[in-house]
Amino acid sequence: MRKEIRICGFGGQGIILAGVILGKAASVFSDFYAVQTQSYGPEARGGASRSEIIISDEPIGFPGVIEADILVAMSQPAFDKYTHDVKEDATLIVDPSLVIDTGKFNPIGIEFTALADDLGRKIVANIIMLGSLARITGVVSEEAMTKAVIDSVPPRTIDLNKRALETGIRAAEEALAQQK
Repeated sequence: MRKEIRICGFGGQGIILAGVILGKAASVFSDFYAVQTQSYGPEARGGASRSEIIISDEPIGFPGVIEADILVAMSQPAFDKYTHDVKEDATLIVDPSLVIDTGKFNPIGIEFTALADDLGRKIVANIIMLGSLARITGVVSEEAMTKAVIDSVPPRTIDLNKRALETGIRAAEEALAQQK
């Protein structure tokens, strides 16, 4: 098993942290090899941001995503820029309030940002996204993702982040049910 994953959006959405948490869920709390790379614009917030994660059951020789098996986009510029090298059968997940597909990909839409607003903290949209990603793709177990989130966030925010993860899992279930 080898999965190449790209999470992209803009600075301030927690894209890099999400990639680190996903890599930790795979390598520390599961029995996989994982590498994570990142790039972001020079702006503190609002610039382009990308996190790439490769998860494999064998050692990983090259840390870059060649063709994404999974792409999560949380901004239109990121979606436009990073869909050129996704596999034909790739899983695409987007926040439809921030990303509009022209019809080429038919991504799964989950309102990460609106759901985070409902929880009272827009900053947890990335954790909601990770819950959805785990449920939709199964690339890591929900248990491993939960452990990685708890291990990665400040102690005073653990309950909020656990609720965000559960919100993402439920939202993914609803999105998958609508696709059938």
